[in-house]
Amino acid sequence: MECSICNNKAVYEVKYNGSFLCKKHFIEYVEKRVKREIRNQMDFNKKNIKISVAISGGKDSSATLYLLNKILGSRRNLELKAFTVDEGIAGYRSSGLEKAKKLCDSLKIDHEVISYKENFGYTLDEIMKIDKKTISCSHCGPMRRNLMNKISEYNKADYVALGLNLDDYAQSILMNVARGDVSRYIRMAPHAYVREGLVPRILPLRKIPEKEVVLYSILNGIDFDHSWCPYYNMAQRNTYRDIIDKLERETPGTKYAVVKFFDETRQPLRGYYKQEDIKLNKCKICGSPTAGDICEVCKDLENIKKLEIKA
Repeated sequence: MECSICNNKAVYEVKYNGSFLCKKHFIEYVEKRVKREIRNQMDFNKKNIKISVAISGGKDSSATLYLLNKILGSRRNLELKAFTVDEGIAGYRSSGLEKAKKLCDSLKIDHEVISYKENFGYTLDEIMKIDKKTISCSHCGPMRRNLMNKISEYNKADYVALGLNLDDYAQSILMNVARGDVSRYIRMAPHAYVREGLVPRILPLRKIPEKEVVLYSILNGIDFDHSWCPYYNMAQRNTYRDIIDKLERETPGTKYAVVKFFDETRQPLRGYYKQEDIKLNKCKICGSPTAGDICEVCKDLENIKKLEIKA
């Protein structure tokens, strides 16, 4: 099959618009959409801008760092720094760390590691041995977000970039709708406003389907980690992934439609609930921003310690 733009051999069929693209035009197609998201999600009026990029070593975060460097790396007033959150998962995180460091070295971007063990006193593996009833994501999600914000704030970043692709994003939207969690729905990234103590998150890949991220990475020689988290099967997200994928197979473009619905409904909801006006407190234990007196992570750590004593 030939490219719909030129006569070269096509490498990808865009099912949701019926076109075929060769290597050159596929790469341009991905980068054009990422550039649009970057423009829409960032304020370039500041004199100097720092972006803290979360990189696990997997395809999405590696492609995010690669694209941000390609698109913005030549700007003199912009600095990219990368970091990896080490949850302490045996046989999994080490391979991702290796790929992350290798990519950062090749792009000449500073790379740091921040770990659960050093900051919380436990690795995720240790937590799961203590608490055998709670799914791993309930512990891991808040802890990972806490450390991403902590290291980004420490580096005085204006934004923290995450590698969520279209599939991830559509799943997250559906999860919040199914739970009736309007508050979390409104607070989803990308963040258009700054709240004290919280570094705004940007999502350059939020409109790039997962399979396009994979192909883009392969065509550009990005060496990424292929392994899956061993706690993957416990994630509730898997149910929503199956639902979204089934809908996409039956009606190509469904994932984009879900994101379009989110974009058109979030702003009115945000205006109604005005969550940005709610003042955040500092956690009495760790100092992290929180709506209450003690943050979600510190509450979780207290429960883990109680379970450890009982064991």
